[in-house]
Amino acid sequence: MQDSYQVVIAGAGPTGLVLANLLGMRGIRTLVLERNPATVQEPRAVSIDDESLRTMQAIGLVDKVLKEIVPGYGAWYYSPAGSIFARVNPATREFGFPRRSAFRQPVLEGQLRDGVTRFACVDILFRHELTGIDAHAERVDLTVRTDSGEVRRVRTEWLVGSDGGRSQVRDWIGATMQGTTFAERWLIVDLAGTPDRFRHTRVYCDPTRPAISLPGPRGTRRYEFMMHPGERDDDILDEARVREMIARRIPGDRDLKIVRKVVYTFHARMATHWRSGRVLLAGDAAHLTPPFAGQGMNSGVRDSLNLGWKLAAAVSGNLGPALLESYEPERKPHAWSLIEMALTIGRFMQPKSAAGALFNQALLRLLSIFPPARDYVLQMKFKPKPRYRSGFVVDDGLPDKVALAGRLFPQPQIEHPERGHLLLDDVLGIGFSLLIFGPLPGGRAPSLELPAELAARRVWVLPKDYNFPWPMEFAGYDEVIRDAEGAIAAALRPAGPCAVLLRPDRHVLALIPLSAPKIAEDTIRRLVEATRH
Repeated sequence: MQDSYQVVIAGAGPTGLVLANLLGMRGIRTLVLERNPATVQEPRAVSIDDESLRTMQAIGLVDKVLKEIVPGYGAWYYSPAGSIFARVNPATREFGFPRRSAFRQPVLEGQLRDGVTRFACVDILFRHELTGIDAHAERVDLTVRTDSGEVRRVRTEWLVGSDGGRSQVRDWIGATMQGTTFAERWLIVDLAGTPDRFRHTRVYCDPTRPAISLPGPRGTRRYEFMMHPGERDDDILDEARVREMIARRIPGDRDLKIVRKVVYTFHARMATHWRSGRVLLAGDAAHLTPPFAGQGMNSGVRDSLNLGWKLAAAVSGNLGPALLESYEPERKPHAWSLIEMALTIGRFMQPKSAAGALFNQALLRLLSIFPPARDYVLQMKFKPKPRYRSGFVVDDGLPDKVALAGRLFPQPQIEHPERGHLLLDDVLGIGFSLLIFGPLPGGRAPSLELPAELAARRVWVLPKDYNFPWPMEFAGYDEVIRDAEGAIAAALRPAGPCAVLLRPDRHVLALIPLSAPKIAEDTIRRLVEATRH
Protein backbone atom coordinates (compact mmCIF):
# COMPACT_ATOMS: atom_id res chain seq x y z
CA MET A 1 0.00 0.00 0.00
CA GLN A 2 1.39 3.37 -1.05
CA ASP A 3 0.92 6.66 0.81
CA SER A 4 -1.19 8.26 -1.93
CA TYR A 5 -3.52 7.25 -4.76
CA GLN A 6 -5.61 9.01 -7.32
CA VAL A 7 -8.73 6.97 -6.44
CA VAL A 8 -9.50 4.79 -3.42
CA ILE A 9 -12.47 2.39 -3.51
CA ALA A 10 -13.98 1.11 -0.28
CA GLY A 11 -15.52 -2.30 -0.93
CA ALA A 12 -14.55 -5.17 -3.23
CA GLY A 13 -17.99 -6.31 -4.33
CA PRO A 14 -19.04 -6.29 -7.99
CA THR A 15 -19.47 -2.49 -8.03
CA GLY A 16 -16.03 -1.76 -6.59
CA LEU A 17 -14.24 -4.41 -8.64
CA VAL A 18 -15.81 -3.28 -11.94
CA LEU A 19 -14.79 0.29 -11.12
CA ALA A 20 -11.25 -0.84 -10.31
CA ASN A 21 -10.98 -2.62 -13.66
CA LEU A 22 -12.28 0.45 -15.53
CA LEU A 23 -9.76 2.69 -13.78
CA GLY A 24 -6.95 0.18 -14.29
CA MET A 25 -7.56 0.16 -18.04
CA ARG A 26 -7.01 3.93 -18.01
CA GLY A 27 -3.82 3.83 -15.94
CA ILE A 28 -5.31 5.47 -12.82
CA ARG A 29 -3.45 4.75 -9.57
CA THR A 30 -6.17 3.00 -7.59
CA LEU A 31 -6.49 1.27 -4.22
CA VAL A 32 -9.32 -1.13 -3.35
CA LEU A 33 -9.87 -1.74 0.37
CA GLU A 34 -11.94 -4.69 1.59
CA ARG A 35 -12.31 -5.53 5.27
CA ASN A 36 -13.28 -9.15 4.58
CA PRO A 37 -10.60 -11.79 3.91
CA ALA A 38 -11.71 -12.45 0.30
CA THR A 39 -14.44 -11.85 -2.24
CA VAL A 40 -17.79 -13.45 -1.36
CA GLN A 41 -17.90 -17.22 -1.16
CA GLU A 42 -21.68 -17.62 -0.95
CA PRO A 43 -24.35 -17.09 -3.61
CA ARG A 44 -26.01 -13.68 -3.53
CA ALA A 45 -27.06 -12.01 -6.79
CA VAL A 46 -27.97 -14.55 -9.48
CA SER A 47 -29.04 -12.50 -12.54
CA ILE A 48 -26.79 -10.51 -14.87
CA ASP A 49 -28.33 -8.45 -17.67
CA ASP A 50 -27.21 -7.36 -21.14
CA GLU A 51 -25.96 -3.99 -19.97
CA SER A 52 -23.69 -5.56 -17.36
CA LEU A 53 -22.36 -8.07 -19.88
CA ARG A 54 -21.58 -5.13 -22.17
CA THR A 55 -19.59 -3.65 -19.28
CA MET A 56 -17.73 -6.96 -18.91
CA GLN A 57 -16.89 -6.57 -22.59
CA ALA A 58 -15.65 -3.03 -21.91
CA ILE A 59 -13.19 -4.29 -19.28
CA GLY A 60 -12.00 -7.19 -21.45
CA LEU A 61 -13.46 -10.02 -19.36
CA VAL A 62 -16.64 -10.96 -21.19
CA ASP A 63 -15.25 -14.13 -22.78
CA LYS A 64 -14.39 -15.52 -19.33
CA VAL A 65 -17.72 -14.42 -17.86
CA LEU A 66 -19.76 -15.98 -20.67
CA LYS A 67 -18.20 -19.40 -19.96
CA GLU A 68 -19.75 -19.43 -16.46
CA ILE A 69 -23.34 -18.26 -17.06
CA VAL A 70 -26.65 -19.63 -18.30
CA PRO A 71 -27.33 -17.17 -21.14
CA GLY A 72 -30.73 -15.92 -22.18
CA TYR A 73 -33.13 -17.43 -19.67
CA GLY A 74 -36.77 -16.37 -19.36
CA ALA A 75 -39.53 -16.58 -16.76
CA TRP A 76 -42.55 -18.87 -16.85
CA TYR A 77 -45.53 -18.02 -14.64
CA TYR A 78 -47.60 -20.73 -12.96
CA SER A 79 -51.13 -20.48 -11.59
CA PRO A 80 -52.06 -21.84 -8.14
CA ALA A 81 -53.31 -24.97 -9.95
CA GLY A 82 -49.89 -25.47 -11.55
CA SER A 83 -50.72 -24.48 -15.13
CA ILE A 84 -48.52 -22.12 -17.14
CA PHE A 85 -50.34 -18.89 -17.94
CA ALA A 86 -47.47 -16.69 -19.22
CA ARG A 87 -43.95 -17.02 -20.64
CA VAL A 88 -41.50 -14.12 -20.71
CA ASN A 89 -38.70 -15.15 -23.06
CA PRO A 90 -36.80 -12.05 -24.27
CA ALA A 91 -34.91 -12.80 -27.48
CA THR A 92 -33.67 -9.34 -28.49
CA ARG A 93 -29.99 -8.41 -28.14
CA GLU A 94 -30.13 -4.65 -28.47
CA PHE A 95 -26.92 -4.18 -26.51
CA GLY A 96 -25.10 -7.21 -27.89
CA PHE A 97 -25.97 -9.83 -25.28
CA PRO A 98 -29.00 -11.73 -23.89
CA ARG A 99 -31.39 -9.65 -21.83
CA ARG A 100 -31.09 -11.94 -18.78
CA SER A 101 -28.55 -14.57 -17.83
CA ALA A 102 -27.94 -16.57 -14.68
CA PHE A 103 -24.57 -16.37 -12.96
CA ARG A 104 -22.87 -17.15 -9.65
CA GLN A 105 -21.65 -14.11 -7.74
CA PRO A 106 -18.64 -15.84 -6.14
CA VAL A 107 -17.42 -16.85 -9.61
CA LEU A 108 -17.98 -13.39 -11.11
CA GLU A 109 -16.28 -11.62 -8.22
CA GLY A 110 -13.31 -13.97 -8.58
CA GLN A 111 -13.07 -13.14 -12.28
CA LEU A 112 -13.25 -9.42 -11.56
CA ARG A 113 -10.64 -9.73 -8.77
CA ASP A 114 -8.28 -11.62 -11.07
CA GLY A 115 -8.92 -9.02 -13.77
CA VAL A 116 -7.62 -6.28 -11.48
CA THR A 117 -4.25 -8.06 -11.28
CA ARG A 118 -3.65 -7.16 -14.94
CA PHE A 119 -2.95 -3.59 -13.91
CA ALA A 120 0.20 -2.55 -12.08
CA CYS A 121 -1.49 0.74 -11.19
CA VAL A 122 -4.19 -0.98 -9.06
CA ASP A 123 -3.67 -2.39 -5.56
CA ILE A 124 -6.36 -4.54 -3.94
CA LEU A 125 -6.00 -5.29 -0.24
CA PHE A 126 -8.22 -7.66 1.73
CA ARG A 127 -8.45 -7.59 5.55
CA HIS A 128 -7.90 -3.84 5.28
CA GLU A 129 -10.60 -1.63 6.75
CA LEU A 130 -11.26 2.04 6.08
CA THR A 131 -11.82 3.45 9.58
CA GLY A 132 -11.98 7.20 9.02
CA ILE A 133 -11.92 10.00 6.47
CA ASP A 134 -10.91 13.66 6.59
CA ALA A 135 -12.18 15.38 3.44
CA HIS A 136 -10.59 18.55 2.07
CA ALA A 137 -11.21 20.67 -1.02
CA GLU A 138 -8.35 19.06 -2.98
CA ARG A 139 -7.95 15.64 -1.36
CA VAL A 140 -9.30 13.09 1.11
CA ASP A 141 -7.12 11.80 3.96
CA LEU A 142 -7.94 8.23 5.00
CA THR A 143 -7.28 6.13 8.06
CA VAL A 144 -6.82 2.43 7.27
CA ARG A 145 -6.45 -0.50 9.65
CA THR A 146 -4.27 -3.16 8.00
CA ASP A 147 -4.49 -6.94 8.33
CA SER A 148 -1.83 -6.80 11.07
CA GLY A 149 -3.77 -4.20 13.07
CA GLU A 150 -1.45 -1.35 12.12
CA VAL A 151 -3.08 2.02 11.42
CA ARG A 152 -1.92 3.71 8.21
CA ARG A 153 -2.63 7.11 6.65
CA VAL A 154 -3.43 7.24 2.95
CA ARG A 155 -4.13 10.27 0.78
CA THR A 156 -6.37 10.19 -2.28
CA GLU A 157 -7.86 12.62 -4.77
CA TRP A 158 -11.21 10.79 -4.81
CA LEU A 159 -12.89 8.24 -2.54
CA VAL A 160 -15.71 5.96 -3.74
CA GLY A 161 -17.81 4.17 -1.15
CA SER A 162 -19.06 0.92 -2.63
CA ASP A 163 -19.20 -0.68 0.79
CA GLY A 164 -22.71 -2.11 0.67
CA GLY A 165 -26.12 -1.46 2.16
CA ARG A 166 -24.66 -0.68 5.61
CA SER A 167 -22.13 1.71 4.13
CA GLN A 168 -19.83 3.43 6.59
CA VAL A 169 -18.80 5.91 3.90
CA ARG A 170 -22.45 6.90 3.47
CA ASP A 171 -22.67 7.64 7.19
CA TRP A 172 -19.49 9.71 7.09
CA ILE A 173 -20.87 12.03 4.40
CA GLY A 174 -24.15 12.45 6.26
CA ALA A 175 -26.36 10.69 3.69
CA THR A 176 -29.36 8.70 4.86
CA MET A 177 -31.50 6.10 3.10
CA GLN A 178 -35.02 7.09 2.13
CA GLY A 179 -37.74 4.75 0.92
CA THR A 180 -39.39 1.63 2.27
CA THR A 181 -38.39 -1.53 4.09
CA PHE A 182 -41.17 -4.04 3.42
CA ALA A 183 -42.92 -6.30 5.87
CA GLU A 184 -42.74 -9.27 3.50
CA ARG A 185 -39.81 -11.58 4.15
CA TRP A 186 -38.51 -14.26 1.83
CA LEU A 187 -36.66 -17.49 2.47
CA ILE A 188 -33.74 -17.89 0.04
CA VAL A 189 -32.35 -21.40 -0.54
CA ASP A 190 -29.41 -22.19 -2.84
CA LEU A 191 -28.90 -25.78 -3.99
CA ALA A 192 -26.17 -27.68 -5.82
CA GLY A 193 -26.46 -30.65 -8.17
CA THR A 194 -30.02 -30.33 -9.41
CA PRO A 195 -31.12 -32.93 -11.99
CA ASP A 196 -33.69 -30.41 -13.29
CA ARG A 197 -32.50 -29.19 -16.72
CA PHE A 198 -35.21 -26.54 -17.16
CA ARG A 199 -33.35 -23.32 -18.04
CA HIS A 200 -36.00 -20.71 -17.20
CA THR A 201 -37.24 -19.19 -13.97
CA ARG A 202 -40.45 -20.68 -12.62
CA VAL A 203 -42.66 -18.12 -10.88
CA TYR A 204 -45.38 -19.67 -8.73
CA CYS A 205 -48.12 -17.05 -8.33
CA ASP A 206 -49.79 -18.92 -5.52
CA PRO A 207 -51.30 -16.80 -2.73
CA THR A 208 -50.84 -19.66 -0.24
CA ARG A 209 -47.05 -19.41 -0.68
CA PRO A 210 -45.63 -17.35 -3.59
CA ALA A 211 -42.37 -18.93 -4.73
CA ILE A 212 -39.66 -18.69 -7.37
CA SER A 213 -37.25 -21.27 -8.76
CA LEU A 214 -34.24 -19.84 -10.60
CA PRO A 215 -31.70 -21.77 -12.71
CA GLY A 216 -27.96 -21.37 -12.25
CA PRO A 217 -24.77 -22.51 -13.94
CA ARG A 218 -23.31 -25.97 -13.35
CA GLY A 219 -26.37 -27.54 -11.76
CA THR A 220 -27.07 -24.83 -9.18
CA ARG A 221 -30.60 -23.66 -8.43
CA ARG A 222 -32.18 -21.09 -6.15
CA TYR A 223 -35.58 -21.23 -4.50
CA GLU A 224 -37.30 -18.22 -2.96
CA PHE A 225 -40.39 -18.63 -0.76
CA MET A 226 -42.47 -15.79 0.61
CA MET A 227 -42.96 -16.02 4.36
CA HIS A 228 -46.28 -15.38 6.06
CA PRO A 229 -46.78 -12.78 8.78
CA GLY A 230 -45.96 -14.27 12.15
CA GLU A 231 -43.64 -17.00 10.84
CA ARG A 232 -40.43 -17.13 12.83
CA ASP A 233 -37.05 -17.21 11.10
CA ASP A 234 -35.85 -20.20 13.12
CA ASP A 235 -38.94 -22.20 12.20
CA ILE A 236 -38.84 -21.45 8.48
CA LEU A 237 -35.08 -22.19 8.34
CA ASP A 238 -35.56 -25.68 9.78
CA GLU A 239 -34.00 -28.01 7.21
CA ALA A 240 -36.87 -30.50 7.17
CA ARG A 241 -39.34 -27.71 6.54
CA VAL A 242 -37.17 -26.20 3.81
CA ARG A 243 -36.96 -29.53 2.01
CA GLU A 244 -40.71 -29.99 2.34
CA MET A 245 -41.37 -26.64 0.60
CA ILE A 246 -38.92 -27.52 -2.18
CA ALA A 247 -40.57 -30.92 -2.70
CA ARG A 248 -43.95 -29.24 -3.25
CA ARG A 249 -42.48 -27.49 -6.28
CA ILE A 250 -39.83 -29.82 -7.73
CA PRO A 251 -39.74 -33.19 -5.91
CA GLY A 252 -36.41 -34.12 -7.50
CA ASP A 253 -34.68 -31.19 -5.77
CA ARG A 254 -35.79 -32.11 -2.25
CA ASP A 255 -32.68 -33.98 -1.10
CA LEU A 256 -30.01 -31.87 -2.83
CA LYS A 257 -27.09 -30.26 -1.01
CA ILE A 258 -28.15 -26.95 0.55
CA VAL A 259 -25.40 -24.41 -0.06
CA ARG A 260 -27.13 -21.51 1.69
CA LYS A 261 -30.44 -20.70 3.35
CA VAL A 262 -31.25 -17.26 4.68
CA VAL A 263 -34.25 -15.04 5.43
CA TYR A 264 -34.23 -11.87 3.36
CA THR A 265 -36.14 -8.65 3.97
CA PHE A 266 -36.25 -6.51 0.86
CA HIS A 267 -35.82 -2.77 0.59
CA ALA A 268 -36.65 -0.04 -1.91
CA ARG A 269 -34.41 2.75 -0.70
CA MET A 270 -32.22 5.53 -2.06
CA ALA A 271 -29.48 7.62 -0.45
CA THR A 272 -30.41 11.27 0.01
CA HIS A 273 -27.21 12.30 -1.76
CA TRP A 274 -24.50 10.35 -3.54
CA ARG A 275 -21.66 12.82 -3.25
CA SER A 276 -20.03 15.14 -0.78
CA GLY A 277 -17.03 16.98 -2.23
CA ARG A 278 -14.51 14.34 -3.30
CA VAL A 279 -16.40 11.42 -1.75
CA LEU A 280 -18.95 9.49 -3.84
CA LEU A 281 -21.27 6.53 -3.29
CA ALA A 282 -22.00 3.63 -5.65
CA GLY A 283 -23.89 0.35 -5.65
CA ASP A 284 -25.84 -0.71 -2.55
CA ALA A 285 -24.30 2.18 -0.63
CA ALA A 286 -26.38 4.50 -2.86
CA HIS A 287 -29.51 2.41 -3.55
CA LEU A 288 -31.19 -0.82 -2.44
CA THR A 289 -33.42 -2.64 -4.94
CA PRO A 290 -36.01 -5.38 -4.30
CA PRO A 291 -34.88 -8.71 -5.80
CA PHE A 292 -37.84 -9.35 -8.10
CA ALA A 293 -36.28 -7.83 -11.23
CA GLY A 294 -32.74 -9.04 -10.60
CA GLN A 295 -31.38 -5.50 -10.92
CA GLY A 296 -29.59 -4.82 -7.62
CA MET A 297 -26.10 -5.80 -8.71
CA ASN A 298 -26.71 -4.61 -12.27
CA SER A 299 -27.56 -1.12 -11.04
CA GLY A 300 -24.25 -1.05 -9.18
CA VAL A 301 -22.40 -2.03 -12.35
CA ARG A 302 -24.12 0.87 -14.15
CA ASP A 303 -22.87 3.21 -11.41
CA SER A 304 -19.31 2.01 -11.99
CA LEU A 305 -19.57 2.38 -15.75
CA ASN A 306 -20.81 5.95 -15.38
CA LEU A 307 -18.28 6.85 -12.72
CA GLY A 308 -15.18 5.11 -14.08
CA TRP A 309 -14.52 7.21 -17.17
CA LYS A 310 -15.45 10.43 -15.37
CA LEU A 311 -13.00 9.83 -12.55
CA ALA A 312 -10.29 8.95 -15.07
CA ALA A 313 -10.99 12.07 -17.14
CA ALA A 314 -10.96 14.32 -14.08
CA VAL A 315 -7.82 12.78 -12.58
CA SER A 316 -5.89 12.86 -15.86
CA GLY A 317 -6.89 16.47 -16.52
CA ASN A 318 -8.55 15.73 -19.87
CA LEU A 319 -11.77 17.12 -18.36
CA GLY A 320 -12.32 19.14 -15.22
CA PRO A 321 -13.48 17.83 -11.82
CA ALA A 322 -16.90 19.47 -12.28
CA LEU A 323 -17.63 16.56 -14.64
CA LEU A 324 -18.34 14.49 -11.51
CA GLU A 325 -21.32 16.74 -10.77
CA SER A 326 -23.17 14.88 -13.54
CA TYR A 327 -22.86 11.47 -11.83
CA GLU A 328 -25.80 11.64 -9.42
CA PRO A 329 -28.23 13.51 -11.74
CA GLU A 330 -27.61 10.90 -14.44
CA ARG A 331 -27.72 7.75 -12.36
CA LYS A 332 -30.22 8.46 -9.61
CA PRO A 333 -33.41 8.71 -11.74
CA HIS A 334 -32.63 5.54 -13.67
CA ALA A 335 -31.75 3.61 -10.53
CA TRP A 336 -35.08 4.63 -8.99
CA SER A 337 -37.01 3.66 -12.14
CA LEU A 338 -35.61 0.13 -11.80
CA ILE A 339 -36.61 0.03 -8.15
CA GLU A 340 -40.14 0.93 -9.21
CA MET A 341 -40.08 -1.79 -11.88
CA ALA A 342 -39.02 -4.34 -9.26
CA LEU A 343 -41.85 -3.26 -6.98
CA THR A 344 -44.37 -3.70 -9.82
CA ILE A 345 -43.08 -7.18 -10.63
CA GLY A 346 -43.15 -8.02 -6.93
CA ARG A 347 -46.81 -7.05 -6.61
CA PHE A 348 -47.62 -9.32 -9.55
CA MET A 349 -45.63 -12.22 -8.11
CA GLN A 350 -47.21 -11.90 -4.67
CA PRO A 351 -51.00 -12.09 -5.12
CA LYS A 352 -52.71 -11.53 -1.80
CA SER A 353 -55.69 -13.75 -2.60
CA ALA A 354 -56.98 -16.35 -5.05
CA ALA A 355 -59.04 -13.61 -6.72
CA GLY A 356 -55.91 -11.51 -7.17
CA ALA A 357 -54.08 -14.45 -8.73
CA LEU A 358 -56.94 -15.05 -11.16
CA PHE A 359 -56.99 -11.37 -12.11
CA ASN A 360 -53.24 -11.42 -12.89
CA GLN A 361 -53.65 -14.50 -15.08
CA ALA A 362 -56.59 -13.01 -16.96
CA LEU A 363 -54.68 -9.77 -17.52
CA LEU A 364 -51.68 -11.51 -19.07
CA ARG A 365 -53.89 -13.70 -21.26
CA LEU A 366 -55.71 -10.60 -22.47
CA LEU A 367 -52.45 -8.81 -23.25
CA SER A 368 -51.24 -11.79 -25.28
CA ILE A 369 -54.02 -11.18 -27.80
CA PHE A 370 -52.51 -7.84 -28.86
CA PRO A 371 -49.03 -8.15 -30.44
CA PRO A 372 -47.66 -4.78 -29.18
CA ALA A 373 -48.80 -5.52 -25.63
CA ARG A 374 -47.58 -9.12 -25.89
CA ASP A 375 -44.12 -8.08 -27.04
CA TYR A 376 -43.99 -5.36 -24.37
CA VAL A 377 -44.18 -8.14 -21.79
CA LEU A 378 -42.51 -11.08 -23.50
CA GLN A 379 -39.49 -9.10 -24.74
CA MET A 380 -39.12 -7.22 -21.44
CA LYS A 381 -39.73 -3.88 -23.12
CA PHE A 382 -41.16 -2.75 -19.79
CA LYS A 383 -37.61 -2.53 -18.43
CA PRO A 384 -36.65 1.18 -18.28
CA LYS A 385 -34.02 1.87 -20.90
CA PRO A 386 -30.86 3.58 -19.72
CA ARG A 387 -31.21 7.25 -20.59
CA TYR A 388 -29.79 10.38 -19.02
CA ARG A 389 -32.04 13.40 -19.40
CA SER A 390 -29.60 15.79 -17.76
CA GLY A 391 -25.89 15.81 -17.05
CA PHE A 392 -23.02 15.56 -19.53
CA VAL A 393 -25.27 15.37 -22.59
CA VAL A 394 -26.49 17.76 -25.31
CA ASP A 395 -30.23 17.88 -25.99
CA ASP A 396 -30.89 16.81 -29.60
CA GLY A 397 -34.28 18.53 -29.91
CA LEU A 398 -36.06 15.35 -31.03
CA PRO A 399 -39.42 14.25 -29.62
CA ASP A 400 -38.99 12.42 -26.35
CA LYS A 401 -40.01 9.04 -27.76
CA VAL A 402 -37.25 9.03 -30.39
CA ALA A 403 -34.66 11.31 -28.76
CA LEU A 404 -31.15 9.85 -28.77
CA ALA A 405 -29.27 12.25 -26.49
CA GLY A 406 -28.38 10.53 -23.22
CA ARG A 407 -29.50 7.09 -24.38
CA LEU A 408 -27.31 4.01 -24.30
CA PHE A 409 -26.48 3.42 -27.96
CA PRO A 410 -27.29 -0.03 -29.33
CA GLN A 411 -24.50 -2.51 -29.96
CA PRO A 412 -25.25 -4.50 -33.12
CA GLN A 413 -23.04 -6.82 -35.11
CA ILE A 414 -20.95 -4.84 -37.59
CA GLU A 415 -18.50 -5.88 -40.32
CA HIS A 416 -14.88 -4.77 -40.32
CA PRO A 417 -12.81 -5.03 -43.53
CA GLU A 418 -10.03 -6.96 -41.78
CA ARG A 419 -11.59 -8.43 -38.63
CA GLY A 420 -14.87 -9.65 -40.11
CA HIS A 421 -18.10 -9.64 -38.09
CA LEU A 422 -17.91 -8.43 -34.50
CA LEU A 423 -19.75 -6.26 -31.99
CA LEU A 424 -19.68 -2.50 -32.38
CA ASP A 425 -17.83 -1.72 -29.14
CA ASP A 426 -14.91 -3.89 -30.23
CA VAL A 427 -13.85 -1.19 -32.71
CA LEU A 428 -14.60 1.88 -30.60
CA GLY A 429 -11.81 1.69 -28.02
CA ILE A 430 -12.22 2.92 -24.42
CA GLY A 431 -12.67 6.66 -25.03
CA PHE A 432 -15.06 8.95 -26.88
CA SER A 433 -16.05 7.95 -30.40
CA LEU A 434 -17.67 9.73 -33.34
CA LEU A 435 -19.82 7.62 -35.65
CA ILE A 436 -20.36 9.18 -39.09
CA PHE A 437 -22.96 7.38 -41.16
CA GLY A 438 -22.05 7.26 -44.90
CA PRO A 439 -21.74 6.95 -47.80
CA LEU A 440 -19.90 10.24 -48.19
CA PRO A 441 -18.82 11.83 -51.50
CA GLY A 442 -15.25 10.85 -52.28
CA GLY A 443 -14.92 8.96 -49.02
CA ARG A 444 -13.89 12.08 -47.15
CA ALA A 445 -15.00 13.09 -43.69
CA PRO A 446 -17.05 16.23 -43.20
CA SER A 447 -15.16 19.00 -41.46
CA LEU A 448 -16.27 18.36 -37.88
CA GLU A 449 -14.40 20.16 -35.12
CA LEU A 450 -14.52 18.56 -31.69
CA PRO A 451 -12.68 19.63 -28.52
CA ALA A 452 -9.21 18.10 -28.38
CA GLU A 453 -9.90 16.99 -24.79
CA LEU A 454 -12.33 14.36 -26.06
CA ALA A 455 -9.78 12.71 -28.40
CA ALA A 456 -12.73 11.10 -30.16
CA ARG A 457 -12.07 8.05 -32.32
CA ARG A 458 -13.69 8.64 -35.74
CA VAL A 459 -15.56 5.74 -37.29
CA TRP A 460 -17.12 5.83 -40.75
CA VAL A 461 -20.20 3.60 -40.83
CA LEU A 462 -21.19 2.30 -44.27
CA PRO A 463 -24.85 1.41 -44.85
CA LYS A 464 -25.87 -2.22 -44.83
CA ASP A 465 -26.21 -2.43 -48.63
CA TYR A 466 -22.80 -0.92 -49.47
CA ASN A 467 -19.44 -2.56 -50.01
CA PHE A 468 -16.24 -1.26 -48.50
CA PRO A 469 -14.46 1.32 -50.72
CA TRP A 470 -11.49 0.09 -52.72
CA PRO A 471 -8.77 1.12 -52.57
CA MET A 472 -9.32 1.66 -48.87
CA GLU A 473 -9.15 5.43 -48.69
CA PHE A 474 -11.13 7.16 -45.99
CA ALA A 475 -9.17 10.24 -45.01
CA GLY A 476 -9.94 11.54 -41.54
CA TYR A 477 -11.23 8.24 -40.09
CA ASP A 478 -9.69 5.80 -37.62
CA GLU A 479 -11.96 2.92 -38.69
CA VAL A 480 -14.42 2.04 -41.42
CA ILE A 481 -17.17 -0.49 -40.69
CA ARG A 482 -20.36 -1.74 -42.34
CA ASP A 483 -23.73 -1.57 -40.60
CA ALA A 484 -24.24 -5.31 -41.15
CA GLU A 485 -27.67 -5.54 -39.49
CA GLY A 486 -28.94 -2.07 -40.36
CA ALA A 487 -29.32 -1.34 -36.64
CA ILE A 488 -27.19 1.82 -36.66
CA ALA A 489 -29.21 3.26 -39.54
CA ALA A 490 -32.42 2.43 -37.68
CA ALA A 491 -31.18 4.12 -34.51
CA LEU A 492 -30.20 7.30 -36.37
CA ARG A 493 -33.21 7.47 -38.71
CA PRO A 494 -35.21 9.95 -36.56
CA ALA A 495 -32.25 12.35 -36.58
CA GLY A 496 -31.59 12.43 -40.33
CA PRO A 497 -28.03 12.73 -41.74
CA CYS A 498 -25.83 13.23 -38.70
CA ALA A 499 -22.80 12.14 -36.77
CA VAL A 500 -23.30 10.73 -33.28
CA LEU A 501 -20.80 11.42 -30.52
CA LEU A 502 -20.62 8.60 -27.97
CA ARG A 503 -19.21 8.87 -24.47
CA PRO A 504 -16.85 6.18 -23.15
CA ASP A 505 -19.86 4.53 -21.48
CA ARG A 506 -21.59 4.36 -24.93
CA HIS A 507 -24.29 6.84 -24.01
CA VAL A 508 -24.99 9.44 -26.69
CA LEU A 509 -23.36 12.73 -25.78
CA ALA A 510 -24.61 14.63 -28.84
CA LEU A 511 -25.94 14.43 -32.38
CA ILE A 512 -24.15 16.60 -34.96
CA PRO A 513 -26.17 17.39 -38.11
CA LEU A 514 -23.88 16.99 -41.12
CA SER A 515 -25.60 19.82 -42.97
CA ALA A 516 -25.07 22.41 -40.21
CA PRO A 517 -22.72 21.13 -37.51
CA LYS A 518 -21.52 24.39 -35.95
CA ILE A 519 -24.27 24.87 -33.33
CA ALA A 520 -23.77 21.35 -31.98
CA GLU A 521 -19.98 21.73 -32.04
CA ASP A 522 -20.17 24.98 -30.07
CA THR A 523 -22.50 23.43 -27.51
CA ILE A 524 -20.16 20.47 -27.02
CA ARG A 525 -17.24 22.87 -26.58
CA ARG A 526 -19.10 24.83 -23.90
CA LEU A 527 -20.05 21.60 -22.13
CA VAL A 528 -16.38 20.58 -21.99
CA GLU A 529 -15.31 24.01 -20.75
CA ALA A 530 -17.96 23.90 -18.01
CA THR A 531 -16.27 20.88 -16.41
CA ARG A 532 -13.36 23.14 -15.43
CA HIS A 533 -15.44 25.59 -13.42
